[in-house]
Amino acid sequence: MLTNLPVHLKAPSPATVIGESGLIHDYINYTIGTRKLSELVRMWQQIRRYAPELLIYLAAPRGEKELKRDLTFFRICGLRTIVGAPFGDLASARYDEQTGMWEHEASRLARTIAPLGQANPSDPANWDLKWTPAEISRADEFLTPLGDQPFLVGGIGTKMQAKDWGAEKWQALIRRIATRFPGHSLVFVGAKDDIEISEQVGLGWQGMTLNLCGRLPPRETAAVLRRAQLFIGPDSGPMHLAASVGTPCAIVFSARGRPGTWYPFGVGHQVVYHKTDCFGCNLETCIAQRRKCLESIDVDEMFDAVVRAWQYGRQVRETEAV
Repeated sequence: MLTNLPVHLKAPSPATVIGESGLIHDYINYTIGTRKLSELVRMWQQIRRYAPELLIYLAAPRGEKELKRDLTFFRICGLRTIVGAPFGDLASARYDEQTGMWEHEASRLARTIAPLGQANPSDPANWDLKWTPAEISRADEFLTPLGDQPFLVGGIGTKMQAKDWGAEKWQALIRRIATRFPGHSLVFVGAKDDIEISEQVGLGWQGMTLNLCGRLPPRETAAVLRRAQLFIGPDSGPMHLAASVGTPCAIVFSARGRPGTWYPFGVGHQVVYHKTDCFGCNLETCIAQRRKCLESIDVDEMFDAVVRAWQYGRQVRETEAV
Protein backbone atom coordinates (compact mmCIF):
# COMPACT_ATOMS: atom_id res chain seq x y z
CA MET A 1 0.00 0.00 0.00
CA LEU A 2 1.41 3.34 -1.06
CA THR A 3 0.33 6.60 0.50
CA ASN A 4 1.29 10.24 0.64
CA LEU A 5 -1.58 11.12 2.99
CA PRO A 6 -2.91 9.95 6.38
CA VAL A 7 -3.55 6.23 6.11
CA HIS A 8 -6.49 4.00 6.96
CA LEU A 9 -5.05 0.86 8.57
CA LYS A 10 -7.23 -1.72 6.81
CA ALA A 11 -5.38 -1.68 3.48
CA PRO A 12 -5.89 -4.53 0.99
CA SER A 13 -2.57 -4.72 -0.84
CA PRO A 14 0.96 -3.34 -0.99
CA ALA A 15 0.33 -1.89 -4.46
CA THR A 16 -2.70 0.22 -3.59
CA VAL A 17 -2.85 3.99 -3.28
CA ILE A 18 -4.88 5.28 -0.34
CA GLY A 19 -6.41 8.73 -0.14
CA GLU A 20 -7.04 11.02 2.82
CA SER A 21 -10.45 9.45 3.49
CA GLY A 22 -8.85 6.02 3.77
CA LEU A 23 -10.61 4.83 0.62
CA ILE A 24 -8.83 3.32 -2.37
CA HIS A 25 -8.60 5.71 -5.31
CA ASP A 26 -6.14 3.84 -7.52
CA TYR A 27 -4.12 0.65 -7.77
CA ILE A 28 -1.31 -0.87 -9.80
CA ASN A 29 -1.64 -4.21 -11.58
CA TYR A 30 1.47 -6.32 -11.76
CA THR A 31 2.42 -9.95 -12.35
CA ILE A 32 3.48 -11.69 -9.16
CA GLY A 33 7.09 -12.80 -9.42
CA THR A 34 7.70 -10.96 -12.66
CA ARG A 35 11.27 -10.58 -13.90
CA LYS A 36 10.38 -8.68 -17.08
CA LEU A 37 12.36 -5.47 -17.20
CA SER A 38 9.62 -3.64 -19.11
CA GLU A 39 7.05 -4.39 -16.42
CA LEU A 40 9.38 -3.41 -13.61
CA VAL A 41 10.14 -0.12 -15.37
CA ARG A 42 6.41 0.51 -15.79
CA MET A 43 5.84 -0.07 -12.07
CA TRP A 44 8.78 2.18 -11.22
CA GLN A 45 7.31 4.96 -13.38
CA GLN A 46 3.84 4.62 -11.84
CA ILE A 47 5.14 4.68 -8.28
CA ARG A 48 7.40 7.65 -9.01
CA ARG A 49 4.43 9.50 -10.50
CA TYR A 50 2.42 9.05 -7.30
CA ALA A 51 5.38 10.35 -5.25
CA PRO A 52 4.26 8.47 -2.13
CA GLU A 53 5.79 9.26 1.23
CA LEU A 54 5.09 5.88 2.80
CA LEU A 55 4.93 2.21 1.85
CA ILE A 56 2.99 -0.18 4.07
CA TYR A 57 4.26 -3.68 3.29
CA LEU A 58 1.52 -6.31 3.80
CA ALA A 59 2.74 -9.06 1.49
CA ALA A 60 3.02 -12.55 2.96
CA PRO A 61 6.49 -13.40 4.30
CA ARG A 62 8.58 -15.25 1.70
CA GLY A 63 12.01 -15.14 3.29
CA GLU A 64 14.50 -12.39 4.05
CA LYS A 65 16.23 -12.62 0.67
CA GLU A 66 13.02 -11.93 -1.20
CA LEU A 67 12.00 -9.26 1.29
CA LYS A 68 15.28 -7.38 0.92
CA ARG A 69 14.92 -7.55 -2.87
CA ASP A 70 11.41 -6.04 -2.65
CA LEU A 71 12.53 -3.26 -0.34
CA THR A 72 15.48 -2.43 -2.59
CA PHE A 73 13.11 -2.02 -5.53
CA PHE A 74 10.76 0.25 -3.57
CA ARG A 75 13.66 2.40 -2.39
CA ILE A 76 14.79 2.76 -6.01
CA CYS A 77 11.22 3.99 -6.64
CA GLY A 78 11.89 6.82 -4.18
CA LEU A 79 10.31 5.43 -1.02
CA ARG A 80 12.29 6.16 2.09
CA THR A 81 9.73 5.25 4.77
CA ILE A 82 8.60 1.62 4.79
CA VAL A 83 6.44 0.09 7.52
CA GLY A 84 5.41 -3.54 7.90
CA ALA A 85 8.48 -5.34 6.54
CA PRO A 86 8.30 -8.75 8.26
CA PHE A 87 11.79 -9.27 9.62
CA GLY A 88 12.49 -11.58 12.55
CA ASP A 89 9.56 -12.22 14.87
CA LEU A 90 7.24 -10.25 12.60
CA ALA A 91 7.64 -12.85 9.86
CA SER A 92 5.97 -15.72 11.68
CA ALA A 93 2.84 -16.36 13.71
CA ARG A 94 3.32 -16.89 17.42
CA TYR A 95 2.35 -20.24 18.92
CA ASP A 96 0.25 -20.61 22.08
CA GLU A 97 1.24 -23.84 23.83
CA GLN A 98 -1.82 -23.76 26.11
CA THR A 99 -4.36 -23.64 23.29
CA GLY A 100 -2.33 -25.34 20.57
CA MET A 101 -3.23 -22.46 18.26
CA TRP A 102 -1.13 -20.20 16.09
CA GLU A 103 -1.58 -16.44 16.01
CA HIS A 104 -4.20 -15.22 13.56
CA GLU A 105 -2.75 -13.59 10.43
CA ALA A 106 -4.69 -10.38 11.17
CA SER A 107 -2.95 -10.14 14.53
CA ARG A 108 0.47 -10.77 13.01
CA LEU A 109 -0.13 -8.04 10.42
CA ALA A 110 -1.27 -5.68 13.18
CA ARG A 111 2.10 -6.23 14.87
CA THR A 112 3.97 -5.39 11.68
CA ILE A 113 2.26 -2.01 11.30
CA ALA A 114 2.34 -1.07 14.99
CA PRO A 115 4.52 2.00 14.25
CA LEU A 116 1.45 3.53 12.59
CA GLY A 117 -0.75 2.97 15.65
CA GLN A 118 -2.72 0.14 17.18
CA ALA A 119 -4.93 -1.56 14.58
CA ASN A 120 -6.52 -3.67 17.35
CA PRO A 121 -8.19 -6.43 15.28
CA SER A 122 -10.21 -7.52 18.32
CA ASP A 123 -12.30 -4.34 18.11
CA PRO A 124 -15.25 -5.02 15.74
CA ALA A 125 -15.29 -1.31 14.82
CA ASN A 126 -11.97 -1.78 13.06
CA TRP A 127 -13.59 -4.21 10.62
CA ASP A 128 -16.14 -1.62 9.47
CA LEU A 129 -16.38 -1.86 5.68
CA LYS A 130 -17.93 1.61 5.40
CA TRP A 131 -20.50 0.63 2.80
CA THR A 132 -22.03 3.30 0.64
CA PRO A 133 -25.83 3.70 0.71
CA ALA A 134 -25.88 2.32 -2.85
CA GLU A 135 -24.10 -0.87 -1.77
CA ILE A 136 -26.51 -1.42 1.12
CA SER A 137 -29.49 -0.75 -1.13
CA ARG A 138 -28.33 -3.18 -3.79
CA ALA A 139 -27.66 -5.98 -1.27
CA ASP A 140 -31.06 -5.48 0.35
CA GLU A 141 -32.71 -5.47 -3.08
CA PHE A 142 -31.34 -8.93 -3.82
CA LEU A 143 -32.77 -10.17 -0.50
CA THR A 144 -36.26 -8.78 -1.24
CA PRO A 145 -37.70 -12.19 -2.27
CA LEU A 146 -37.12 -13.45 1.30
CA GLY A 147 -39.29 -10.78 2.89
CA ASP A 148 -38.80 -10.74 6.64
CA GLN A 149 -37.90 -14.42 6.83
CA PRO A 150 -34.67 -15.19 8.71
CA PHE A 151 -32.00 -16.83 6.61
CA LEU A 152 -28.73 -18.72 6.72
CA VAL A 153 -25.96 -18.37 4.15
CA GLY A 154 -24.01 -21.15 2.50
CA GLY A 155 -20.73 -20.41 0.76
CA ILE A 156 -19.77 -23.98 -0.01
CA GLY A 157 -17.73 -23.54 -3.18
CA THR A 158 -13.95 -23.56 -3.34
CA LYS A 159 -11.43 -23.42 -6.15
CA MET A 160 -8.98 -25.50 -4.12
CA GLN A 161 -9.31 -29.29 -4.16
CA ALA A 162 -7.60 -29.52 -0.77
CA LYS A 163 -10.48 -27.54 0.82
CA ASP A 164 -13.35 -29.36 -0.91
CA TRP A 165 -15.50 -31.30 1.57
CA GLY A 166 -17.57 -32.80 -1.24
CA ALA A 167 -21.10 -32.26 -2.58
CA GLU A 168 -22.50 -35.40 -0.95
CA LYS A 169 -21.51 -34.30 2.55
CA TRP A 170 -22.82 -30.77 1.97
CA GLN A 171 -26.12 -32.22 0.75
CA ALA A 172 -26.45 -34.42 3.82
CA LEU A 173 -25.62 -31.50 6.12
CA ILE A 174 -28.10 -29.16 4.43
CA ARG A 175 -30.87 -31.73 4.83
CA ARG A 176 -30.11 -31.96 8.57
CA ILE A 177 -30.02 -28.18 8.94
CA ALA A 178 -33.32 -27.77 7.05
CA THR A 179 -35.03 -30.01 9.58
CA ARG A 180 -33.47 -28.15 12.52
CA PHE A 181 -34.33 -24.67 11.22
CA PRO A 182 -37.81 -24.71 9.67
CA GLY A 183 -39.05 -21.29 8.63
CA HIS A 184 -35.58 -20.18 7.54
CA SER A 185 -34.45 -19.45 4.02
CA LEU A 186 -31.08 -20.46 2.60
CA VAL A 187 -28.96 -18.05 0.55
CA PHE A 188 -25.88 -19.13 -1.40
CA VAL A 189 -22.97 -16.79 -2.12
CA GLY A 190 -19.76 -17.29 -4.06
CA ALA A 191 -18.31 -17.06 -7.54
CA LYS A 192 -19.96 -17.97 -10.85
CA ASP A 193 -18.20 -21.33 -10.69
CA ASP A 194 -20.15 -22.10 -7.51
CA ILE A 195 -23.61 -21.75 -9.06
CA GLU A 196 -24.02 -25.39 -10.07
CA ILE A 197 -22.89 -27.02 -6.82
CA SER A 198 -24.98 -24.55 -4.82
CA GLU A 199 -28.07 -25.43 -6.87
CA GLN A 200 -27.33 -29.11 -6.38
CA VAL A 201 -26.86 -28.84 -2.63
CA GLY A 202 -29.85 -26.51 -2.25
CA LEU A 203 -32.23 -29.21 -3.49
CA GLY A 204 -32.21 -30.64 0.04
CA TRP A 205 -33.56 -27.43 1.58
CA GLN A 206 -37.24 -27.51 2.50
CA GLY A 207 -37.81 -23.75 2.47
CA MET A 208 -36.93 -20.93 0.09
CA THR A 209 -33.47 -20.81 -1.46
CA LEU A 210 -31.75 -17.91 -3.19
CA ASN A 211 -28.61 -18.44 -5.26
CA LEU A 212 -26.56 -15.23 -5.44
CA CYS A 213 -23.33 -16.87 -6.62
CA GLY A 214 -21.63 -14.70 -9.21
CA ARG A 215 -24.23 -11.94 -8.89
CA LEU A 216 -22.61 -9.66 -6.31
CA PRO A 217 -19.10 -8.24 -5.83
CA PRO A 218 -17.35 -8.87 -2.48
CA ARG A 219 -18.47 -5.69 -0.70
CA GLU A 220 -22.14 -6.20 -1.58
CA THR A 221 -21.81 -9.87 -0.64
CA ALA A 222 -20.64 -8.73 2.80
CA ALA A 223 -23.67 -6.43 3.00
CA VAL A 224 -25.88 -9.49 2.41
CA LEU A 225 -23.98 -11.46 5.05
CA ARG A 226 -24.55 -8.76 7.66
CA ARG A 227 -28.24 -9.78 7.77
CA ALA A 228 -27.65 -13.55 7.95
CA GLN A 229 -28.04 -15.52 11.15
CA LEU A 230 -25.25 -17.91 10.23
CA PHE A 231 -22.60 -18.63 7.59
CA ILE A 232 -21.74 -22.22 6.62
CA GLY A 233 -18.88 -23.29 4.39
CA PRO A 234 -15.18 -24.14 4.06
CA ASP A 235 -12.20 -21.85 4.62
CA SER A 236 -12.88 -19.19 1.98
CA GLY A 237 -13.16 -15.51 1.11
CA PRO A 238 -16.90 -15.40 1.92
CA MET A 239 -16.08 -16.89 5.34
CA HIS A 240 -13.79 -13.95 6.10
CA LEU A 241 -16.43 -11.51 4.85
CA ALA A 242 -19.00 -13.10 7.17
CA ALA A 243 -16.62 -12.86 10.13
CA SER A 244 -15.84 -9.21 9.32
CA VAL A 245 -19.53 -8.26 9.70
CA GLY A 246 -19.98 -10.30 12.89
CA THR A 247 -21.99 -13.17 11.43
CA PRO A 248 -21.26 -16.46 13.26
CA CYS A 249 -19.54 -19.06 11.09
CA ALA A 250 -19.61 -22.87 11.13
CA ILE A 251 -16.62 -23.98 9.08
CA VAL A 252 -15.25 -27.30 7.87
CA PHE A 253 -11.56 -26.47 7.86
CA SER A 254 -8.81 -28.25 5.95
CA ALA A 255 -5.61 -28.97 7.87
CA ARG A 256 -3.48 -27.66 4.98
CA GLY A 257 -2.79 -24.64 7.20
CA ARG A 258 -1.94 -24.45 10.88
CA PRO A 259 -4.83 -24.19 13.33
CA GLY A 260 -5.71 -20.59 14.12
CA THR A 261 -3.84 -18.67 11.43
CA TRP A 262 -6.69 -18.37 8.94
CA TYR A 263 -9.71 -19.11 11.14
CA PRO A 264 -12.61 -16.65 10.92
CA PHE A 265 -11.59 -13.76 13.16
CA GLY A 266 -13.71 -12.98 16.20
CA VAL A 267 -15.82 -14.87 18.71
CA GLY A 268 -18.73 -17.26 18.38
CA HIS A 269 -17.40 -19.12 15.35
CA GLN A 270 -17.26 -22.92 15.29
CA VAL A 271 -14.37 -24.40 13.33
CA VAL A 272 -14.09 -28.15 12.78
CA TYR A 273 -10.39 -28.87 12.22
CA HIS A 274 -8.78 -32.30 12.48
CA LYS A 275 -5.06 -32.00 13.15
CA THR A 276 -3.75 -34.93 11.13
CA ASP A 277 -0.09 -35.90 11.04
CA CYS A 278 0.30 -34.05 7.73
CA PHE A 279 -1.21 -30.74 8.94
CA GLY A 280 0.37 -27.55 7.68
CA CYS A 281 1.17 -29.06 4.26
CA ASN A 282 -0.13 -25.96 2.38
CA LEU A 283 -1.10 -28.20 -0.54
CA GLU A 284 -3.68 -26.90 -2.98
CA THR A 285 -4.26 -30.40 -4.34
CA CYS A 286 -4.02 -33.38 -2.01
CA ILE A 287 -3.62 -36.73 -3.76
CA ALA A 288 -1.26 -38.84 -1.65
CA GLN A 289 -3.20 -38.34 1.61
CA ARG A 290 -6.59 -38.18 -0.12
CA ARG A 291 -7.66 -35.16 1.94
CA LYS A 292 -7.84 -37.29 5.04
CA CYS A 293 -8.12 -34.20 7.25
CA LEU A 294 -11.43 -33.30 5.56
CA GLU A 295 -12.65 -36.84 4.90
CA SER A 296 -12.40 -37.56 8.65
CA ILE A 297 -14.93 -34.78 9.42
CA ASP A 298 -18.41 -36.27 9.40
CA VAL A 299 -21.81 -34.65 8.94
CA ASP A 300 -22.80 -35.08 12.59
CA GLU A 301 -19.74 -33.14 13.75
CA MET A 302 -20.47 -30.29 11.37
CA PHE A 303 -24.14 -30.25 12.28
CA ASP A 304 -23.26 -29.85 15.97
CA ALA A 305 -20.95 -26.96 15.02
CA VAL A 306 -23.78 -25.31 13.06
CA VAL A 307 -26.14 -25.50 16.03
CA ARG A 308 -23.54 -24.09 18.44
CA ALA A 309 -22.70 -21.17 16.13
CA TRP A 310 -26.38 -20.39 15.57
CA GLN A 311 -27.07 -20.49 19.32
CA TYR A 312 -24.27 -18.01 19.90
CA GLY A 313 -25.80 -15.70 17.31
CA ARG A 314 -29.20 -16.03 18.95
CA GLN A 315 -27.76 -14.98 22.31
CA VAL A 316 -26.21 -11.91 20.67
CA ARG A 317 -29.50 -11.00 18.96
CA GLU A 318 -31.44 -11.38 22.20
CA THR A 319 -28.94 -9.23 24.09
CA GLU A 320 -29.09 -6.51 21.45
CA ALA A 321 -32.89 -6.56 21.51
CA VAL A 322 -33.02 -5.80 25.25
